[in-house]
Amino acid sequence: MQTIQPALQFAPELLLQAQGIKVVFFDVDGVLTDGGLYFSEHGETLKRFNTLDGHGLKLLKHAGITPVIITGRDSAPLRVRLKALGIEHARFGTEDKLPAAEDYLKQLGLGWHQAAAMGDDWPDLPMMQRAAMACAPLNAHAQALALAHFVTSRPGGSGAVRDFCDLLVVASGHYAQLLSRVGTSSAA
Repeated sequence: MQTIQPALQFAPELLLQAQGIKVVFFDVDGVLTDGGLYFSEHGETLKRFNTLDGHGLKLLKHAGITPVIITGRDSAPLRVRLKALGIEHARFGTEDKLPAAEDYLKQLGLGWHQAAAMGDDWPDLPMMQRAAMACAPLNAHAQALALAHFVTSRPGGSGAVRDFCDLLVVASGHYAQLLSRVGTSSAA
């Protein structure tokens, strides 16, 4: 079987900045989803997730980077999706996200210099400001875009998380090795 060659290219300064990241804090609405709120006729919240983003989160874990979800909302669809992805660290229903992120840093024995954060609006700004690397989806609010070291080429809920995960996995040095496992039983 012929080896698949990596096709991704990132600016060297981004790769340098992303080296050493061990944990990533992700918002949900507007980052893992398109930010729209959908309700069933019974008032249940419905959410749409992108499979590219899900695979990116799995790749992070394979690269030794811990994904952490910190969101202002809570919903059954979100919990089902995170369980399916094997996401072990999540804080739901918290508007003040900074204390939650700091709790996870303590639990994991890490510091802000080893953390990245991806958000799209004001509640995410304190995490983005402290993180060694901040990311915003293409359609984020202007304040989030202003703090971002990396702005994805895609909007939230449409592969933006995957863009950031790919950058982090490449910077970690694991991308080519993970790509070489495609088609084997040990692939992500």
